[in-house]
Amino acid sequence: MATIILAGATGYLGSHLVKVMQDQHFSFKAIARNNKKLIRMGLNEDQILQAEVTQAQTLKGLLEGADILISTIGITRQKDGLTYMDVDYQANLNLLEEAKKAGVKKFIYVAAINGDKMRHLKIMAAKEQFVDALKTSGIEYIIVRPNGFFSDMKDFLEMAKKGKVYLFGDGNFKLNPIHGEDLAKAILDTINQSNVEIEVGGPDILSQNEIAEMALNAHGKPIKILHLPDWIRKAVIILVRTFTSSKTYGPIEFFLSMMGQDNIAPRYGMLRLQSFFIHTADSIEEQIDKN
Repeated sequence: MATIILAGATGYLGSHLVKVMQDQHFSFKAIARNNKKLIRMGLNEDQILQAEVTQAQTLKGLLEGADILISTIGITRQKDGLTYMDVDYQANLNLLEEAKKAGVKKFIYVAAINGDKMRHLKIMAAKEQFVDALKTSGIEYIIVRPNGFFSDMKDFLEMAKKGKVYLFGDGNFKLNPIHGEDLAKAILDTINQSNVEIEVGGPDILSQNEIAEMALNAHGKPIKILHLPDWIRKAVIILVRTFTSSKTYGPIEFFLSMMGQDNIAPRYGMLRLQSFFIHTADSIEEQIDKN
C-alpha cells in the first residue's frame, strides 16, 4: 500500500481526508504546526509530522519514504501577515521542492473550479501559479478542482436567519457544491490516476434561487428573495479593489465573482445540501437558545 503524506490536515477538507483515510485504513501521515488537534482526531504521534509549510527549512527530510503527497494548503482570508502568494503559492512550492528531493512519486493538489479562467483574482492567481509549477515539475500530478464546499453556503443561511436572502441578477446561475466528506472520497478515488485535472461537485445542481429557498426553509422562514441589479455586484468589486487592501478585497472579489457565473462540475457523492442546511440551521437555533 502506498504511503501518503497529507498537508493541510487540520483544515476543513483536510480533516475530512483524515477521517476517510482512517475509515478506509490508508497508510498515511499528516503535517501540522502542532500535534494537539491531530491527536484529538485520533492520529498517533508517529503519524504526525510537525512543520510550518510556509517555512521551507522546517520541511527538510519530512517527506522521505512517502509515495504520494496530498496538499489542501490554501487560505480564503489573508491573515497573520500572510498573503495568498505566501500560502497558496509559496507554501505549496516549498512542499513540491521537498517532495522532489525525497523522491515522492505523485503530488495531489486541491485547486479551485474555473481557477484557470479567473487568474485576475488574487486568490486564483496564487493557486494557478502553483498549478503551473506543479505541471512542469516532473512529478506525476493530480489537480483536483472542486466546486464550492457546503460550508461556503453558510452565507445563505446567515441571511435566511434574518428572513431575507439577497441575490444579484435573476438568481438563475447554477452550481453544485460538495460536502467535505464526499470531496475527500473523490480525491482518494482518483489516487491511481496521473497527470490529470479533475473537476468535482456535489450530487445536486442548484440555482442560487433554489439554494436561497432551501436556506429559508431550513429556518422555517417565508420565501423572501430580493434580486439586486447585477451592476451593483460589479460596482462593489471595483470599489473594494480601489479603496481597500488585498487582505480585505481578496475574499470579497472571489465570492462576488463566483456569484456572477455558473459553476458546474461533474456530480459526485451522496450528501445533500438541503440536509446540511437543516442540520446547520438547527445547530444555529440551539446556540441562540443557549445564549
